[in-house]
Amino acid sequence: MTTGRGVRSWTGGPATERADCVLAPNPSPMTLEGTNTWVLAEPGSELAVVVDPGPLHEAHLQAVLRRVADAGRRVALVLLTHAHADHAEGADRFAELSGAPVRAFGRGHDDVRPGELLRVGGLELVATATPGHTSDSFSFVLPAETSLLTGDTVLGRGTTVVAWPDGHLESYLESLRRIEDMAANGAVTTLLPGHGPVRRDAAAAVGFYLRHRAERLEQVRHARDQGAHTAYDVVQQVYADVPREVWPAAELSVQAQLEYLRTHEP
Repeated sequence: MTTGRGVRSWTGGPATERADCVLAPNPSPMTLEGTNTWVLAEPGSELAVVVDPGPLHEAHLQAVLRRVADAGRRVALVLLTHAHADHAEGADRFAELSGAPVRAFGRGHDDVRPGELLRVGGLELVATATPGHTSDSFSFVLPAETSLLTGDTVLGRGTTVVAWPDGHLESYLESLRRIEDMAANGAVTTLLPGHGPVRRDAAAAVGFYLRHRAERLEQVRHARDQGAHTAYDVVQQVYADVPREVWPAAELSVQAQLEYLRTHEP
């Protein structure tokens, strides 16, 4: 989910040598042009990894399978960045169609583990816990291309929602700093987001996110100190420039920010 404006400028397609995006047909102010379903494969391999099959939309799931088959591959593994329906609702159906197992954090006996190295047909991915947007949010580093699949932690455009009460602002800020560190040491240069276009300058993107969060937090603090009594009161003041259809999501982020202020101020 995102509070970015839904400017239709991203259509998916090949993004890097190993990453191809199949765009789900679920555009909205909250999902931008739709959910990015990522098909990953090592060049020359017959095996593919699919990240975030997306909503339970049969035509989209079939389109993902066709994209894999047209490349002479089969799906060997399905990964989820988090459990929100626009990313994960179609996962079980896609597993039926592809015969591939689904792995994520919090799905049971085969949970993805922080720091786990995943190998499929020569492709390597490193699972990285990035909670905050949701408690189960994970990102996946593609070391061969210094890319990071970020789910909703960092988007291709706009900013993401800290989906209170499951989302947690302190955790989110820690996750952003973790990505900032990876960008600073060169481990990550490109972001492959869950919505919107590829971001080729990871350091600049995450720097913007951290500055934006600091600015919003100060705006929320000011609105509260000026007498805003509820999260909705704060939204009316702080998010007046955001389309009203995403105000309910903004209200969740404000709740997370108010909680952060309650626990971090004397």
